[in-house]
Amino acid sequence: MEKKWWHDKVIYQIYPKSFNDSNGDGIGDLPGIIEKLDYLAELGIDIIWLSPVYSSPMKDNGYDIDDYYAIGKQFGTMADMERLITEAKKRNIGIMMDLVINHSSDQHQWFKESRKSRDNKKRDWYIWKDPAEDGRPPTNWRSVFGGSAWSYDQQTEQYYLHTFAEEQPDLNWENKELRQELYRMIKWWLDKGLAGFRVDAISFIKKGEYINLPADGEDGRAEIHSVTANQEGILAYLNELNDKTFSNYKIVTVAEIYPEKSERMKEFVGEGGPFDFIFDFRHTDLVMRPDSNWMQEKEWDLMKLKKVFNKIQQTYDQDSRVALFLENHDQPRSLNKYLKEKNINRYSAKMLAAIFMLMRGVPFIYQGQEIGMTNVKYDSIEDYNDAASIGKYKMALESGHQKEEVMKAVWNRSRDNSRTPMHWDYSKNAGFSSGSPWLKVNPNYKEVNVENELNDSDSLYYFYQNLIKLRKESSYAETLIDGSYEQLLEKSQDLIAYLRIGAEKKVLVIANFRDKTIKINLDFQLKNVILSNYSDIEKRLKTVKDKIDYRFRPFEALVLEVE
Repeated sequence: MEKKWWHDKVIYQIYPKSFNDSNGDGIGDLPGIIEKLDYLAELGIDIIWLSPVYSSPMKDNGYDIDDYYAIGKQFGTMADMERLITEAKKRNIGIMMDLVINHSSDQHQWFKESRKSRDNKKRDWYIWKDPAEDGRPPTNWRSVFGGSAWSYDQQTEQYYLHTFAEEQPDLNWENKELRQELYRMIKWWLDKGLAGFRVDAISFIKKGEYINLPADGEDGRAEIHSVTANQEGILAYLNELNDKTFSNYKIVTVAEIYPEKSERMKEFVGEGGPFDFIFDFRHTDLVMRPDSNWMQEKEWDLMKLKKVFNKIQQTYDQDSRVALFLENHDQPRSLNKYLKEKNINRYSAKMLAAIFMLMRGVPFIYQGQEIGMTNVKYDSIEDYNDAASIGKYKMALESGHQKEEVMKAVWNRSRDNSRTPMHWDYSKNAGFSSGSPWLKVNPNYKEVNVENELNDSDSLYYFYQNLIKLRKESSYAETLIDGSYEQLLEKSQDLIAYLRIGAEKKVLVIANFRDKTIKINLDFQLKNVILSNYSDIEKRLKTVKDKIDYRFRPFEALVLEVE
């Protein structure tokens, strides 16, 4: 495959509402991001992905857009957005925006027109259906956020479809006029000099047959995914989208595509695919899933995680790339997801960083991940803002679960875990805002913050910085960017290991996932110690020559050049 300009880039996701507040209103904003560009440049970031900053009623934190051509007042102005693009470019950083085109806000002018009457010109821009014979919703589909995926409109006596919240009506991609309007909007933004788009919830734009499904929960409903995610015929729309917009600009696109079989996933990326690369969620699905069994933690182990990592790597190994990620705005913090609370420390955090950053693909670092931010445990559901958490909390209580039990599930799974304000220092509100933050700061901010990390030469921040340099500036860059991936130690219950094989070099990444010492013997000749999360590694590996005979300490990670 031809080498693309973005193959060696590292992308940093900013959740603007929680990143940095410049004016003291408790909400992060665009000028606040500009203030922190030097911090991101020093870390080694090439592209910033912004979660939505469009005008929005904020029923789902900006993923409900009421005007695609306007910046939300809480984030700043269009002039601020243009200045961000300019200032980022001065630091060789591109700006990637979130593109939300599966649905709009119910406050968007398009939807206001659509719901006026059944014969309105924009009626068909959304999905309207008559009630079932008994007056109930057209189908028994459950929305991603819980409850019916249909909402009734008294005025026109029909239901409209919403895959997510009822304030987020789905756009009807069957309507050509709507598609052309979306394409005009996309080109308008690209003409401002964006580096690309992360395309939100794009799996859902093609709907299946509007029929009832076998109930899979106590509410008598069925999860919407099976009839709206990755449906046959979706590629026609996606290829048209690419042809009319993306392909005419030097940009990068990454799509949010929900788990599918490898053969199907690959249709969306690479040569001839509509997107440059995608988020593959199969490793996150091991731990949590937005289904009707939200209260039940899914069991997982290292063997399953390794198997999925290998499957993902093999899916995209030959002629495409995958987004490498542990965290985003929809996931709990990775330290809590993959580690027991008692095992969260600088060694285990660095171990996770090494494992994901050195696979084949394009790494995404989520704000705060580089300093080891963790989940939060608010005392009351009233402290939460996440629409999905609140909806599923209510649904669980209605199903008979006890409040204490449900709150534990919220602590583990709420999207607000990743949306708490960024920890800049140990001053009031973690230095995020001089005002009252829109979401409470995690109480551990005095220990976990940027200032502490920058003052500690052995911190997680500098470990991430070194991993980025290793990928981009070292003699191993070609191997780590373009080299193949080969899984090792498939049967080990304790260690995760893989090879990156380039034209001239071979890099071994191996890590102990346990809080105990594990002995290992590998038939490789050691050429060089590249990186470790323990500072005394050179001395410990001094005698290793023909074989790597080594006792791995708890959560120890090694990056070695081998023959």
